[in-house]
Amino acid sequence: MNLVKHYFDTVVFPLFLMATTPFAVIFLWHINYNLGGYIGPLLNDFFEYGILTTFIKVLPTPTFEVFAVLAAYITFEAFLMVIIPGKTHKGPITEHGHVPIYNANGFQAYFITLSLLLSLHYFQIINLGWLYDNFGSMILALNITSLFVCLALYFKGMFAPSGPDHSFSGNVVLDYYWGVELYPRIGPIDLKVLVNCRTAMMGWAILTLAYAVKQHQVLGYVSDSMIISVIVQLIYISKFFWWETGYMDSIDIMHDRFGFYICWGCLVWLPSLYTNCTFYLVSHPIQLNPIAFYAILFAGILSVYINYNVDEQRQKFRKNNGNINIWGKKATYIDAKFQTVQGEEKHTKLLTSGWWGVSRHANYTFELAAALLWSPPVQFHQITPYLYFIFLTLLLLHRAIRDEQRCLKKYGKSYTQYKKQVPYFVIPGIF
Repeated sequence: MNLVKHYFDTVVFPLFLMATTPFAVIFLWHINYNLGGYIGPLLNDFFEYGILTTFIKVLPTPTFEVFAVLAAYITFEAFLMVIIPGKTHKGPITEHGHVPIYNANGFQAYFITLSLLLSLHYFQIINLGWLYDNFGSMILALNITSLFVCLALYFKGMFAPSGPDHSFSGNVVLDYYWGVELYPRIGPIDLKVLVNCRTAMMGWAILTLAYAVKQHQVLGYVSDSMIISVIVQLIYISKFFWWETGYMDSIDIMHDRFGFYICWGCLVWLPSLYTNCTFYLVSHPIQLNPIAFYAILFAGILSVYINYNVDEQRQKFRKNNGNINIWGKKATYIDAKFQTVQGEEKHTKLLTSGWWGVSRHANYTFELAAALLWSPPVQFHQITPYLYFIFLTLLLLHRAIRDEQRCLKKYGKSYTQYKKQVPYFVIPGIF
C-alpha cells in the first residue's frame, strides 16, 4: 500500500498536473473571453467533441509579437533587479548552511514599471488594452516557454548548480516537477525572485490595470465593481512589493525547490487565475449602490492591512530577537531548538502574541478575506470569478498543513507546546 501511494505521489500525480493544467488555463481564458463567463457551453463541447478536440478548436495562436513583448518585459525586469540600488537582505540559513543574499529593490522596480507603462499608455505610445485582446496567445506562449525553462532548470541543477542546496531523487518526473535547486541563480539574478516576484506578481498588477483600461475603452467608463477589485488587488500587490523581503523568508522561497510546480505556476497559472476576476469584469460591468461600494472597498482594504500587520509583527519580532511589545504588551514566545543537516544546534523563538496568538496561520486568514472581498463586486451570477478564491483556499490550507508537519518535525516538543498554547489552525474560534 505504501509503495502504491509513493508511486502515486511521485509519478502519477505530478504527471497528471503537468498534463492537465496547461489545458485548464486555456479553457479558463476561453470561458471568459469567448463564452461570457459561462461554463455550460464548454461542457457541452466536451460531450459533443471530446476534450482534446475542443482544446484544439479553441486554441489561440501564439504570435511573434506576443513572444517579443514577453521577452522584452522579462529582460526589463531582470535589468531593474540588477541596476536599481536596494538594501542587502539575507535570507534564512538553509539546512546546508547557505545564506541567500538579495538586492531588495522590489518596490522601486514596481513603482518604475507601473509608472512607465501608464505614462506610455497615456501618451498613446502603447495600448494597455492590447494585453486583454492578446491574453490567450500570451498564455499559450507562456505555457510553451515555461516547459522549456523548467527543463533548463533541471539540467542547470545537474551540471551547474548555484549552491549546496540541490539534489536529485532519482525520479526524473519528480525532479522536473519539484525542481532540483532551492536557490538557482544566473550571475547576480536570483531566478526565483525574477520569476515569482518581478515577472508574475508584477504581471498581476499590470494585467489588472490593463483590464480596467480595456473596460473603459469598450464601455466609456469603469464600473464600480471593477474599481473595487482593482483598488484592493493593487493595494495587496503593493503591500507585497513593499514587504518583498518578507516573501524571501517565506515557505515558498525557503523550502520549495524551483521546478515546474513553482516556475510554471508563476509564469502561467498566476496570470491566468489570479487576474481572472478583473478579466471577467471587462465585459460584465456591475454597478453597486453607494453603501455596498464603500463597505466592500473598506473591508477589502482593511483585510489587506491586517494581512500586512500579521506578517509585520512576526518580522519585527524576529529582527529584535523577541524584545518588542505587541498590542501594548511584551511579546510572549516559546523557546525552540533544531538541528541543521550538519548536526549544528540552533535556537529560535515561536511567537505567541498578537495575531500569532490568535491562530497559527493568521496571515492566511486575512489573505483569504482580501481575495474574497475583491470578488463579491461581481455578485453571484457566475462561479468563474470566484475560482481564484476557491483555489487560494485549497492552496493555503494545503500549505498550512505542510508547514505544520515541517515545524513539528523540526521543533518537536516545542511545537507541540505551541499548538496547545495557540489551538486554532487558521480561523480563530472555529478552525
